[in-house]
Amino acid sequence: MARSGDTEMEFNEGFFETVLREPRVERLVDSVGEKALAKMQADAPRDTEAYVEGLHIEHRESRYRRVTRVVGSDKKTLLIESKTGNMARGLKGAKR
Repeated sequence: MARSGDTEMEFNEGFFETVLREPRVERLVDSVGEKALAKMQADAPRDTEAYVEGLHIEHRESRYRRVTRVVGSDKKTLLIESKTGNMARGLKGAKR
């Protein structure tokens, strides 16, 4: 049996870059983001609706893939998240 440090692995990074940029993978990631956004908006505390309206999806290009993010643009987003954990619960619920 190999001991810790006895095994070496070399990954083909080009393969992963190709796979992670395929439209099917991007659609899968987007669907999880949309599910999380819907849960966050449904469970969000409502006062002026600015917090709910500020929740949206953004995309960013990273080295190997396109990243989907659910973000809040309202100035009270951090305060509301720190008190309620709404976005964290939405993300946890979306991956199930």
